[in-house]
Amino acid sequence: MGKRFGFSIALLLLLYPCAEATDRIRIAVSNPNMPNLTSAVAQKKGFFRAEGIDAEIIRMNPNVAITALASGDVDYCQLFGAVVAGAIAGLPVRVVAGFLDNWPMTLIAQPEYKSVKDLKGRALGVSSYGATPDVGARLMFQHFGIEPDKELKVLALGSDAARITALKQRVVDAIVISPPADAQMEKLGFKILARAYELFNFPYLGLGTHARRIKEKPDEIRRVIKATVRANRFIRENRDEAVRILAEWGKAELEHAYASYDALRVLFNADGAVPEDGLRLVIDQARRNAKINREVAPGDVADLALLREAQIELGIKER
Repeated sequence: MGKRFGFSIALLLLLYPCAEATDRIRIAVSNPNMPNLTSAVAQKKGFFRAEGIDAEIIRMNPNVAITALASGDVDYCQLFGAVVAGAIAGLPVRVVAGFLDNWPMTLIAQPEYKSVKDLKGRALGVSSYGATPDVGARLMFQHFGIEPDKELKVLALGSDAARITALKQRVVDAIVISPPADAQMEKLGFKILARAYELFNFPYLGLGTHARRIKEKPDEIRRVIKATVRANRFIRENRDEAVRILAEWGKAELEHAYASYDALRVLFNADGAVPEDGLRLVIDQARRNAKINREVAPGDVADLALLREAQIELGIKER
């Protein structure tokens, strides 16, 4: 009895430090899809576990996710634009790293249109006003010198499927759509006129957290960043396994998962960095949506000091 009791105590003493070393976190994502794959890979490949992190990944709509982040109901959020908008609105949230340097948005039109400028005065289909496809489309048109509010007829059509149907039925002249639907539409004879990532930086997904957490748990944040940067690098370098994880996590057909991977792999960065020009674009768009006239500096919405420390620990940057 005494020996067994002693062995049990010794076992508990061995296990107890391991239990204490594990930080449990909750991460909000918008969908179990390719753009959101970073956290899923960090979890499936053990990158979180290697950093002493036990992560729960929770799907949430953007408005719910940012409220949950501000209230502490979740610890981290991948919705880059929502975090920036929340910070501008006065919520105590900040971006601490970036995962995707741009939006996976493609402008695709009827076969007779040869350039974006040919669409001046025509009808454009988006999901809803102010949503990601709408903002992405407007930035693309502005890049080519077309003012969407004055020189386009913009229609809110809803889902990807609804926009595709509207294009096929010639209700609209062009739509914005995410991969791999763009490649599928191109095979049907429709014309790809522009891809957002080829024109400008506009960070799409990243890591946001509460300002209080940055002060109280910097080591945890640094470890979460390291795990997710490793995940991004894995995604970029391991096509077949990344696709397998995507298909399992998102319950997607393998063919669809490969198409999504091939279309979006180029958008995943290798260091967690947030391009300053892209961050300023996100800030400007959030200000316009919220009708805020005051200037907003990058430091008002992002705190990248821990990212730089994580990059040094990973050997990506020098001290």
